[in-house]
Amino acid sequence: MDFFYPNKINDFWRVMGVIFMNDKNAFWDSGQQRFDIKAIKAFLDREGIALWDTAMAVRRLKDNASDKFLEIVTPIDLERLLDAHPTISQVVTTGEKATSVVAAQAGINVPAIGIPVDCTLGEHSIRLWRMPSTSRAYPLALEKKAEAYRAVFD
Repeated sequence: MDFFYPNKINDFWRVMGVIFMNDKNAFWDSGQQRFDIKAIKAFLDREGIALWDTAMAVRRLKDNASDKFLEIVTPIDLERLLDAHPTISQVVTTGEKATSVVAAQAGINVPAIGIPVDCTLGEHSIRLWRMPSTSRAYPLALEKKAEAYRAVFD
């Protein structure tokens, strides 16, 4: 993959477009029929949003994108990442699998969707948000997903 959430049927960039530009297609390049990575990277830079995987190595147990059949071989070392970037104050995960990785490292239970939890990793105090999956397989309307994610940025 060239960048995060490149699949045109994933709603992540549509959710960001709704929240920040009131336009679900703000990052969609209709001529190329793909998301505009250059516009996305400029947006992330402007808004101070960083993206990272919660797993550094994974094994797909079935030939599909479902996290249900995803084995995390090597999880992120979140404390080390926070050491390198100490201004990070919030960690937002998109789905239960990613949240479980962060929660395990923080020694907390997986929080409910949309309810932030303050926790500590080493010397770092962060707020962890578990957000709904932006996969179209997750049965929640785009507008409801955007409403949930908006709370992080308000």
